[in-house]
Amino acid sequence: MSRAARLGAFLIAALTILVSGIFIIGGRQYLFSSTYRLNTHFGSVVGLDPGADVRVGGVHSGSVRSVELPSKPTDKITVWMDLDRSTHKIIKQDSIATIATEGLLGNEYVAISFGSATGTDVVDGGTIGSEPPLEMSVLFKKASLILDSSQAALANVTKVTANLSSVSSKINEGQGTIGALINDKKIYTQLDQTTAGLRDTVIKAQSGVTDFQENMEALKKNFLLRGYFKNRGYENSADLAKNGITNLPHAEPMKTFTFEAKQLFDNVDTAKPKNQKSLRPAGQFLADNEFGMAVVVVSTSMAGDSQKDVVLTEARAMVVRDYLVENFGFDDAEVKTLGLGKKNGTDAASWGTIDILIYPPDTQASTGSQSITDRQ
Repeated sequence: MSRAARLGAFLIAALTILVSGIFIIGGRQYLFSSTYRLNTHFGSVVGLDPGADVRVGGVHSGSVRSVELPSKPTDKITVWMDLDRSTHKIIKQDSIATIATEGLLGNEYVAISFGSATGTDVVDGGTIGSEPPLEMSVLFKKASLILDSSQAALANVTKVTANLSSVSSKINEGQGTIGALINDKKIYTQLDQTTAGLRDTVIKAQSGVTDFQENMEALKKNFLLRGYFKNRGYENSADLAKNGITNLPHAEPMKTFTFEAKQLFDNVDTAKPKNQKSLRPAGQFLADNEFGMAVVVVSTSMAGDSQKDVVLTEARAMVVRDYLVENFGFDDAEVKTLGLGKKNGTDAASWGTIDILIYPPDTQASTGSQSITDRQ
């Protein structure tokens, strides 16, 4: 073969390899296929570069065209992607883009999830949602903290095990009270007898309390004494604290309704209601407006027994709450009671007051200390 023929064959082979390489690279970058373009936004791209893979359902379906920094510090990085036209049927507006890594330390690529069957089709140049990428440096830092905690816990376990071994050795040798109990049968017998006597005493006391409670319940239902409990406005004192709170929220009420106890109750020392229709404005406001919490706050004058006044105010608060809940439609779980007992500055001739404090949405019960006098 002549020199010219060999040169011609070499050039043909080189051109063939060059063209094949162009088509292979072009197919990888979708230079010779129908594509469309989408973008998404990330706070950090953790090393994602232009030309990286874009995978849909784990299948290579496109490439990253460009990664653009934001114009303002508050904006995010924009990633533009060229995608094969065949993915247009499965990528929807509700698809999510994430940055994933091939293996533990491999190259980054963009993974796009399938959209829902009822999702809106994406358009060329459109935007889809994203999730923050998982950074390996953060994982390594957390793993290091967990390892340090595990080592500290192991050291504590070793120390506790040594202490238990020492205690067990002393018990076996009869040292200390427990050692004496285990090794001296006489002491153990005496202690067992004493414990049995205490147990019998406790059982008898519990039985006596149970009998007393049963007798009180029977008295409540006895026709001769039923009127006493009924006139007080309640039967079971345990019900008084069912919806009670100890402190008012720190927030300012958006509405307050105030009533004199003489308006709503038939006697100075009872919780038996009367003229409950006076509460309608408060109930209607609760039914018509959104609120975070409502508190029925009741107080009495300075006259009378302090402990009895606390129970009386709790009972009156419960009665007012029950009326509001039963007659107006709203979330009763957010209506609380607070019986204050005596209130400074109240006229001794007064029966006390009832305040219905209504707080704005998102108000929660306070863990601090705030009384109604502090609020006023």
